[in-house]
Amino acid sequence: MVAAAAGVSRATVSRVVNASPRVTESVVAAVNDAIARLNYVPNRAARSLASRRTQVIALVVPETTAKLFSDPFFASVIQGIAMALADTDFTLNMLISSETRSEKTRRYLLGGNVDGAIVVSHHSGDHSYAQLGQSLPIVFGGRPLLASESGSYFVDVDNAAGAAVATEHLASRGSRHIATIAGPQDMPPGLDRLAGWRHALALRGLDDSLWEVGDFTPESGAEAMRRLLARGRPIDGLFAANDQMAAGAYSVIHEHGLSIPGDIRVAGFDNNYFGSTAVPALTTIDQPSAELGAKMAEVLVKLIERQSVERVTLMSTRLVERASTAP
Repeated sequence: MVAAAAGVSRATVSRVVNASPRVTESVVAAVNDAIARLNYVPNRAARSLASRRTQVIALVVPETTAKLFSDPFFASVIQGIAMALADTDFTLNMLISSETRSEKTRRYLLGGNVDGAIVVSHHSGDHSYAQLGQSLPIVFGGRPLLASESGSYFVDVDNAAGAAVATEHLASRGSRHIATIAGPQDMPPGLDRLAGWRHALALRGLDDSLWEVGDFTPESGAEAMRRLLARGRPIDGLFAANDQMAAGAYSVIHEHGLSIPGDIRVAGFDNNYFGSTAVPALTTIDQPSAELGAKMAEVLVKLIERQSVERVTLMSTRLVERASTAP
C-alpha cells in the first residue's frame, strides 16, 4: 500500500524504513509522505525476524526491591539510561534479580529475548554476569572486583579520586583527626573510597586508623559513628563513603552533644537529597549518576551495533561545598 502510494517498489520502502543510505532524498521524501498519509506503522516483529534483533535492552539490578527503591543512586542511573534510549528504537526492560533468582535471569538473557544488557549494582556480585559477555553484549555500572572479570565493559566514576578530594578538603579546613565510614569491603566503591581516604591522609602525614565499615544505609552510618566515638579518641573530621551513611552519622554526632561543623566537619559522597536536606547541608562529592546511566546505554548500543568502544569509561567527580565543612 505504501509502495503504491509512493510509486516505488516494496523493497525501496523497506530500505527507507530501515534508513538505508542507498536511497535518494527525493525517494525518501516520497515514501515518508506516503507513510504519513496512510498512518503506516512498520511491523517491528517482521523486522526483528529479518535482522535477528529484538530491539530490547535489559537493565539488570542484582538488588532487593527494598534497596532499589530506597537508594536514590539507582533512580538517577535508570533515568539516565531511559533518556539515552528515548531517541532510539530500543525498549528498556528492567529485571530485579536477587541472589536467589540469578539463574532465572541468566536463562532469560540468553533466551533470545534481548539484544544486550546493562547490569547495575553496588555489589561486586553484579559481575557474576560477566561470563555472559561471550554470548551477549553486556555493560556494567562499576568496575569489576576480580582480575578474572577485567575484560568486561564497564562505566564508573573515579571513586578513589573523589574520596581523596573530600578528605583533602577536610584537612584543608583544619581537621587533623579525620575518620571515615567506609562502604562494604566486598564492593569496589567501598574499597576504592577507603583507599582514596587513606591516600589523602598519607600525603598529609595523618593517622589512618580511624575507620569503620557500613553498608551504605543511614542505619549502618549511625552504628559506625557510635563505634568510632566509643573509641574515645579525638575526631574533628569525618568522610562518609556515601550521603546516606553521613546522614546516619549526623544523628549520632548530635546525640553526643557535638556540633557540625564546630566539633566535627563532615563530608559525604553522591550528592543526593540525603545531603542537600541535611542540617547543616552536607559537603559531598557529586557523582554524575544520570550521566553514568546515559553513558552505559551509549556504550551498549555501540556494542550491539558492532562499533568500536573502549572497555573502560571513567567519569570525573566534583566537590560540592556546603555548610558541614565550614571553617
